[in-house]
Amino acid sequence: MRRATDAERERLHETFASLCRIESPSGRERGVADWVTNELRSIGLEVEEDAVGPEVGSDAGNLLARIPGVGEDSILLCAHMDTVPLTASVEPVRVDGGWTNAGEGILGADNKTAAAVMIELARRLTRGPGGGASPVGVELVFTVCEEISLLGARAFDVSRLRSRYGYVFDHATPIGEIVLAAPTLHRMVAEFRGRAAHAGVRPEEGRSAIAAAARAIAAMRLGRLDPETTANVGTIEGGTAINVVPERCRLEAEVRSVDQERVETLATEMIDHMQDAADAAECDLDVTVERMIQGYRTRPKATQVAVAEQALRACGYEPKHINTGGASDANAFEAAGLPCTNLADGTEHNHEPTERISIDALEGLFEVAIALVDESGRALAGAAS
Repeated sequence: MRRATDAERERLHETFASLCRIESPSGRERGVADWVTNELRSIGLEVEEDAVGPEVGSDAGNLLARIPGVGEDSILLCAHMDTVPLTASVEPVRVDGGWTNAGEGILGADNKTAAAVMIELARRLTRGPGGGASPVGVELVFTVCEEISLLGARAFDVSRLRSRYGYVFDHATPIGEIVLAAPTLHRMVAEFRGRAAHAGVRPEEGRSAIAAAARAIAAMRLGRLDPETTANVGTIEGGTAINVVPERCRLEAEVRSVDQERVETLATEMIDHMQDAADAAECDLDVTVERMIQGYRTRPKATQVAVAEQALRACGYEPKHINTGGASDANAFEAAGLPCTNLADGTEHNHEPTERISIDALEGLFEVAIALVDESGRALAGAAS
């Protein structure tokens, strides 16, 4: 494998910092989408933007660019352009061997680490050492609204892709970890409807929707229920004033597990607790349940896993198979029928004001991406022979 040059590594850092400076909370990815498009077009690639923006609530669509290879086979590399909401402006700085935000807010390394790596990989494969002779075709997809239940990837038309398999770089753990299983997630929205009354004059005539919701939550099993399963009540709101028995209360909850049957069983259990609490408080209840994300399990010997292991070892990392409670765009591609594996990207404290990516991890992920292309070329050529 030809290692990255000093010039390539420095350019990688410049690209990463430039991407982080562009604010792109979910739904407002236009600035990043335009920047990525301009960079890829400047090195001679065609960039297609789909029309899913209005459908998913974004001012931009998903981007697709293709790098030709020496044969007909291709692999997919994917990053998302959005971040969680910002609490401060982003000014990336190098401190103590890594990148962080000079302000008190997220850096955006989730997932601009991957986006920067993909852009610089494209530059290398088209202009760098051996440019124009990629051992395998590479399709680059940059999605919108990943942080909102993978909306962009779920709306992406996977039939447009020619890839045999794909990789997402979107797990905030040390490089070397390979996600073999990710969860199914069900979202529940419950509306408790009671009866309003004056809290100081006629409280006995009221029926408290908040009290009903509180009783339901108290009965639920929440948090980590087993190594593959979690449940959470994320929001609760209701009432109008302290002197009014609250007529309405709304709560949102989720349950997620790698075991799909476990998800469905626990969702039913949580709904039963809601109904029991509503009945006890003489309130009405409306509940909607939606499967937001489809989980998956990957065989440890699947081709893309074996290739990832070879690429990681070539870069000095020891592969480690893990399961995760977090979802990624890999879930959406797997659900659509494209084998796709999520690889750890080395980001630290994602979604937190202390978010960070070390210089070694950023450069290491770039080396891994280069190796993935090289190893995929060998694996797919061998399969065809």
